[in-house]
This record gives sequence, C-alpha cells and structure tokens, in this order.
Amino acid sequence: MIARIDGHCHYWALQRGDYGWLTPDEAHLAPIYRDFGAAEMRPLAEKAGIGKRILVQAAPTEAETQFLLDQGDDDEAVAGVVGWVDLSSPDSVASLERLAKNPLFKGVRPMLQDLPDIDWIASRPDAETVAALKRLGLRFDALVLPQHLSALRRFVEMHPDLPVVIDHAAKPAFAAPPDDPRHAMWKLGMAELSGHPHLHCKLSGLLTELPADRRTTPKAVAEALRPTVDSLLTWFGPDRLIWGSDWPVLTLAAPFAFWDEVTARLLDGLGQPERSAILGGTAASFYGIAGGRT
Repeated sequence: MIARIDGHCHYWALQRGDYGWLTPDEAHLAPIYRDFGAAEMRPLAEKAGIGKRILVQAAPTEAETQFLLDQGDDDEAVAGVVGWVDLSSPDSVASLERLAKNPLFKGVRPMLQDLPDIDWIASRPDAETVAALKRLGLRFDALVLPQHLSALRRFVEMHPDLPVVIDHAAKPAFAAPPDDPRHAMWKLGMAELSGHPHLHCKLSGLLTELPADRRTTPKAVAEALRPTVDSLLTWFGPDRLIWGSDWPVLTLAAPFAFWDEVTARLLDGLGQPERSAILGGTAASFYGIAGGRT
C-alpha cells in the first residue's frame, strides 16, 4: 500500500519579503500572516498518516524556489518542490537546468490566477523554456480560475508531452449566484481538459472557496462538495486525481484535521485502490516520487 502524500502545501517565512499577495493590509489574510514551516506541519501530517509532501511556490521568484528546496534539508518528509521561473523569458532555461540538479525540484507554477491577461498561458511562454521543462522531465502546475480554462486547454493541446496538473480543481465559483457564467466555464472547461490523458487535477483548495455558511461541519462540507467531486471522479478518475491540503491557506476556512475528515467522507464510497491512488499513488506517479507507481 502506498503511503499518503500531501500533494500541495506551502511553507513561507515573511522576512523573505517576496510574498506580494500576503500583506498585513488584507484583513481576511491576517490569520496566515506569519511564518509556517515543518515544525507546525509535522504533527498535523503524522496524525493524518501522511508521510510525504509536495511544497508549492507562494511567491513568483527563483529565490523562494531555492528557499523551498532548502527546506528539504531539514524536513525529510519533503518529497518534491514545485517552484517558479519566468516562463516568458529564454533566460529561464539556465535557471531550470540549475534547479533541476536538485532531485527535489519537480516542476514549476506560474501564478496564472494573478496575471491580468487571462490568455497568458496560451501566448506568452517562451518556446525554449517550455522545451526545457520537457527535456528535464519537469511538470507544470496550473493555478487557474474558470476563466483561464480555455487558454489552458490551448496550452495543453500545444504541449501533449508536458505533464500538467490543475491546482485546486480550478477553484469552482461556489459563492457565485446560479446564473454566473463561471459555472458553465468551469463545467465545460474541465470536461474538455479531462480528455487529455497527460492532464491531472488536484483535489485541494476547495474548502476555502466554499461560503462560510456551507462549511459548518465536515458532514455539511462533504454534502456541499459531493457534486463537484463526483464530476471530477467521472472526468479524471482516481488515477489522475491528487489530494492536497493547501495548508496553511486551508486554515482560513478550517483546521487541517477538518479537511482530512471531509476527504474521508468524500472518498468513503470508493474502493481501497481508488482511495490509495487519490491519497498518494497518483501524486507519487505524477511527481516521480520514489515508491510510486510506474
């Protein structure tokens, strides 16, 4: 049986100074405006039976990528790092080659949701830089919203040999009214993207997208998320779904253990092989973690 893997979490140290989105001026971010790292994560993961984790970038700098790689020196549970380089610059080829010398470096994530151009991913990445991702055996994490899915589909079709994973299931607009166009964008976009076998999806980040009145208990959250998760299972199947905590952003909505209980409820109807895939096997395979499936 493959051990559980947290396929998406973050460490950060505020004094580094490059987390542009995380400021004391944003009142709703106040609970996470502090340092987070291995000392706090370790007991949470151990209690949930999670043995390994993937650290994902939270700042658009190569310096933060190196910071995350350095965390692996002190935290043996770090099995991989998804970092950042400027994909629009051919100068990033050298950066990718340098970073890839560290076996913990698994891929990159541009912060697409924060870019003003929703078509950026389909038009701006430098061809040599994307070619280097493929040559070095790296992956691409897509931090997108429903409105980015059309552009992401074009990128995926241009690069069928680049492993891609959609972070946080593209953040469905749970709080929006029924006639909001993002609902149709999400359903159509995810259904179309799921037809590309090299594309995966993360079962993460959903809790913080739910309105507060729909996340009162794990049972209530599981009921609220059931239609979304059933759709993801239909489209991607367990072998292309990766569970992640999105800690510590998760804590804006609920504690780590709360999301873990929600997950157990959502996956309760699946067989053991399917649960094992979502909770660790798919992450091991996608990110090339030792002990994963081949």
